[in-house]
Amino acid sequence: MSQTLNYIHPNAKLGENVTVEPFAYIADNVEIGDGTWIGPNVTIMSGARIGKNCKIYPGSSISGVPQDLKFGGEETTTEVGDNTVIREYVTISRGTEDKLKTKIGSNCLLMAYVHVAHDCFIGNHCILVNNVQMAGHVIVDDWAIVGGSSSIHQFVKIGAHAFVSGGSLVRKDVPPFVKAAREPLSYAGINSVGLRRRGFGNEKINEIQEVYRQIFQKGLNNSKALEVVEALIPPSSERDDIIQFVKSSERGIMKGFNNM
Repeated sequence: MSQTLNYIHPNAKLGENVTVEPFAYIADNVEIGDGTWIGPNVTIMSGARIGKNCKIYPGSSISGVPQDLKFGGEETTTEVGDNTVIREYVTISRGTEDKLKTKIGSNCLLMAYVHVAHDCFIGNHCILVNNVQMAGHVIVDDWAIVGGSSSIHQFVKIGAHAFVSGGSLVRKDVPPFVKAAREPLSYAGINSVGLRRRGFGNEKINEIQEVYRQIFQKGLNNSKALEVVEALIPPSSERDDIIQFVKSSERGIMKGFNNM
């Protein structure tokens, strides 16, 4: 572990084989797992909990004070899972009294200039492409991909295996397994390419597609569409996940397909 020309607080806890490059700053109340690489000019503030074998690239700021005027200095954390890569100039704010933490899962990739605000929860195997800007309290479930330069409204939820097109304004919830594109953000089919890459077979993909045909392409309101789905499509984990997502959506889900 190199400590040349950097600052590591004596109370910071660093695991085995952690590399800290020059000009990095690591504050008090920080924990970093084995094998993690901290690049030059990285700032890791109080409350950071970083997993094993992560890579954090130059200019990133982890666990900064939330950009929330209600924040009262409460002790909160930022958690980053194992094997996650954080590229240049990413900023991640720690939590507030709402959830007490901001959480990034394992095996994620946050590309350059991504911002993750306070109290966001990002699942495992997620990709946030360059310059994604995420407001507070956002939830992104496992395997979701958000395209570059997208802006995500506070309290929005993005479902598992969803793909959000680059440059999107995400004001409403994006259900699992779908592609989201256009302006305003709308259903653009299911994420069949991503699902196949993750081992979903044709039968399962067709089932998911039929669920969304009822929700987005039949002109039904959400309540009626879910009644039809429950009546016509046999129960499965994917069907039930979609139904639960739509029922529990607080902001409402994005629009259906529109040719306009």
